Amino acid sequence: MKTYQLAAVPGDGIGVEVIAAGLQVLEALSQHLGGFAFEVTHYPWDSAYYLKHGHYIPEGGLAQLKQADAIFFGAVGSQQVPDHISLWGLRLPICQGFDQYANVRPARVLPGVKSPLHNGEAIDWVIVRENSEGEYSGSGGRVHQGLPIEVATEVSTFTRVGVERIHRFAFELARSRPAKHLTLVTKSNAQRHGMVLWDEVFAEVAKDYPDVRTTRELVDAVTTTMVLKPAQLDVIVATNLHADILSDLAAALSGSLGIAPTANLNPERSFPSMFEPIHGSAFDITGKGVANPIATFWTAALMLEHLGEPAAARHLMQAIEAVTASGLHTPDLGGTATTAQVTDAVIELLRR
Repeated sequence: MKTYQLAAVPGDGIGVEVIAAGLQVLEALSQHLGGFAFEVTHYPWDSAYYLKHGHYIPEGGLAQLKQADAIFFGAVGSQQVPDHISLWGLRLPICQGFDQYANVRPARVLPGVKSPLHNGEAIDWVIVRENSEGEYSGSGGRVHQGLPIEVATEVSTFTRVGVERIHRFAFELARSRPAKHLTLVTKSNAQRHGMVLWDEVFAEVAKDYPDVRTTRELVDAVTTTMVLKPAQLDVIVATNLHADILSDLAAALSGSLGIAPTANLNPERSFPSMFEPIHGSAFDITGKGVANPIATFWTAALMLEHLGEPAAARHLMQAIEAVTASGLHTPDLGGTATTAQVTDAVIELLRR
């Protein structure tokens, strides 16, 4: 039997609730199918830990995480800690420290879920986000703080190697899907340096993939395509900031942020990859037991695929879709079900 070392970092808010539910589902799945199991190590690196110790990740923490086959991450963010401190204290050091440069966010309307679009059933996208540099590179600074002449700079850093590798990843992904269609999203009419580099490298890489149809859209224009003509899109590749925003829109158009998964991949597998639901800490519903665990379950399916367990991933997705189709929905989808009820329903289907 294959035993995978899984690092669980629940983090803040509903992250604690949904990661616990996800681990229950993974345990039930491994027991039902056999052939693999998870040995879970829990890391209590949340905002309460930060307030007590002055840091999220202790010295040597990344070295501990590096021993894992995958990282199961809940959320980070607290009303007691400024957002830029919590993000740069936990999630981004893992993504950047482990070179998880490919952020992959699928979006489609699951059975039984209603999209706010009248043609929402046409949504079947994968958004590929460059996850290691660009607008979130951390370059920049502030001087003369508090004075009228204060200056703050936020420098978007794009490297040719970083741009080329995310484009190649996106082309390979597009090639594996039936539509074989890849849309490049930039803002190169206004941002004439980094965005133009993205356009140029995309055109160069495209020559190696003649079987993949390509289109190019400006980031503002693609939002209208997503809403009005969703069938025109398949795989989308964009920068760190642009894809971050577009993937939240994609989740909302698919029915709810509560169903949207994320994979932060190191495609070369030099480091462990990290898997997280898209929804964040959600302070407004923390502790109420109504957080939608579907995003975490779908995220777990992405993790199983990455670990080389495609049959288990398919089995889990079938159970997820059967539960959403049944109408057992949490409040974010217009229902009254609790986190535990949805979790139990998925586990029951897995055991059958």
